[in-house]
Amino acid sequence: MTGSSPDLLRALLRSVSRSFYLTLRVLPARLREPIGLAYLLARTSDTLADTVLLPAERRLAALADLRGRVLNQHSRSLGYQAFLPEQACGPERELLERVEESLALLERQPPADRDAIQAVLEIIIGGQELDLRRFEQAGAGQVIALETDAELDDYTWRVAGCVGQFWTRLCRRHVFPEAPLDDQVLEGEGIRFGKGLQLINILRDLSVDLQQGRCYLPGDRLRAADLRPEALLDPAMKPRARAVIDPWLSLAGEHLAAGWDYTNRLPRSQVRLRLACAWPILIGARTLARLRTARLLDPGQRVKIPRAEVRRVVVGSVFRLGSHRAWRRQFAAARG
Repeated sequence: MTGSSPDLLRALLRSVSRSFYLTLRVLPARLREPIGLAYLLARTSDTLADTVLLPAERRLAALADLRGRVLNQHSRSLGYQAFLPEQACGPERELLERVEESLALLERQPPADRDAIQAVLEIIIGGQELDLRRFEQAGAGQVIALETDAELDDYTWRVAGCVGQFWTRLCRRHVFPEAPLDDQVLEGEGIRFGKGLQLINILRDLSVDLQQGRCYLPGDRLRAADLRPEALLDPAMKPRARAVIDPWLSLAGEHLAAGWDYTNRLPRSQVRLRLACAWPILIGARTLARLRTARLLDPGQRVKIPRAEVRRVVVGSVFRLGSHRAWRRQFAAARG
């Protein structure tokens, strides 16, 4: 890895996401820096957007400044002093403190990688800005919902589906440029891969988001079930809410299945890349199985796969690499 701070994509990235760091370390070496850097900058923008103790307009201005630097539209230093005291998590504070190092590393990327990172970050930051504007008036006493299925699909594209596209194009260029694959199909499945993981996060965080006045379940579906967004704050509404929630659980599962097809479409020689894709899909499938029976409207319950189970997924997938049949069957087993 290049850069004056070799721990930027190691210690810092590991501290802000142990699960993604695991994926990053198994990737082919030539992919680790551009993908790790894109993730680090996306987490930086996410930290700015999620600093809820500061007004939305302050966060929007900070995101605009960061986007401008990422896209080389200005060279002003990014001072986040007002954001630092509000970070309860030390690693997220460090993300903001070291943003200039991340941006300097972006400048040193090969032109094609830099262009790809800039493009995906522009979409992600745009999605975060849209989210802030949409929920600007939301709060504990006022729950605001997305309006349609299309709005939710657009949101999952902006914050995760575009990452699947970015990942696919980068892998194609760096790792298997000559492989006889249908790029349109591969990209489509990569996008669905990202959307599926994001839908799982949305459903897992449903009760927490509702407490903050955010409802990602579309309002037209809620009205069809004779529900108002505020009603979801009551855990007793779970039986009626299932009619709204269950289709999204099903869609998340369909997206993950497309991600599994994506993983198995990759050249079999790309063992590291297959593992890097398989782990979040298998863990996501296990999470989804638990979400189907969880009390999703109960803020006291948040579904999380234990570390010991994550280790079993990782080790088991490595052992199954030698058997095509065993490898293919592990996704069905994870789904339950």
